[in-house]
Amino acid sequence: MDYLFIELLSLTWEPAINLFNMPSNQFLLYGANGYTGRLIASLAKTYGLEPVLAGRDKDAIKAMAEALHLPYGIGNLNEPEMLRQLLKDMPLVLHAAGPFEQTALPMIKACLANGTHYLDITGEIPVFEMAKTFSKAAFNKGLMLMPGVGFDVVPTDCLALFLKERLPDACSLQLAFASVGGGLSHGTATTMANNLGTGSAVRENGKIVLKPLGHKSRQVDFGQKKMFVMSIPWGDISTAFHTTGIPNIETYTTVPPFVYRLLKFQRLFNWALRTAVVRNYVKKKINKKIAGPTQEQRAGGQSLVWGEVQNAEGKSLSAVLSGPDGYTLTAHSSLIIAKKVLSGNLHPGYQTPGSAYGADLILEVPGTQRNAGI
Repeated sequence: MDYLFIELLSLTWEPAINLFNMPSNQFLLYGANGYTGRLIASLAKTYGLEPVLAGRDKDAIKAMAEALHLPYGIGNLNEPEMLRQLLKDMPLVLHAAGPFEQTALPMIKACLANGTHYLDITGEIPVFEMAKTFSKAAFNKGLMLMPGVGFDVVPTDCLALFLKERLPDACSLQLAFASVGGGLSHGTATTMANNLGTGSAVRENGKIVLKPLGHKSRQVDFGQKKMFVMSIPWGDISTAFHTTGIPNIETYTTVPPFVYRLLKFQRLFNWALRTAVVRNYVKKKINKKIAGPTQEQRAGGQSLVWGEVQNAEGKSLSAVLSGPDGYTLTAHSSLIIAKKVLSGNLHPGYQTPGSAYGADLILEVPGTQRNAGI
């Protein structure tokens, strides 16, 4: 469900660039030859930015760098010293190599060691929670840590803050999203395979509480039409609490009703879904069939977000957002935030998109609209 991708990094180190005296428009794009990384790299010049491409596959990275006329470097997340050398004198890393539960920690540690700001495109609750534990260390060094600068969780985080500002005493928040058209990247599908058989989560009285996947369902009016949604463990279970302080949070996405009915029996087969045999079988199928949505599919896709807050007296407010497909939105939002950081517009320590840049940040993404009172 999260817009992530897999980037297994090589064991070689080949600095193909001079990392000293970096221009203020340069940053390291780590995982550049993944599906989303390629979108970010190809769009970067639109924002006046020059990413230094990095990843595991020397041939792929080099060919990509030559095609886009960009510098590049090769490094390995499992070699701390090698990684620190790759980051040397880099002001900012935009980390796009998932699964982030495995890759975020070594990159964050390397950024703190090198004095480098950290952004990533995760949507994984444990990654947000882990990043928070480094907030003080980052603050003391004047560095910003901001996981989730893509579709996870920029639109939902900004909508949550928009609603909180209009109902300051809100005590509950519900968020839902729908992806219309488009498709999955190889990395997104693989991340989903890695999470087969796992449950969901909500925020209750300020605490993250585990729940069965799809433990709740409802109809949501996204403005264009009503859709059936079920509860899932979206990143806002972590981030929206940081941004708004609302103690009770649920997150939902659209699914066909028959899928939701099948999930009622998940407790009977979750043990099988968690086995390496099943997950590896699914990943083999993904490797054969899924590369990522085409440009035409992305152009025809759309992302929809709905949010509702309620206070203790029962007063509620709702709003909706619409924008480009999730991958396109991620490319734009991550570069918008990267440009802000490189220009000095940042807040040290752990931050969320809304906490650092406000509810209207999402409206800087081309093609987004927000409507209140739905």
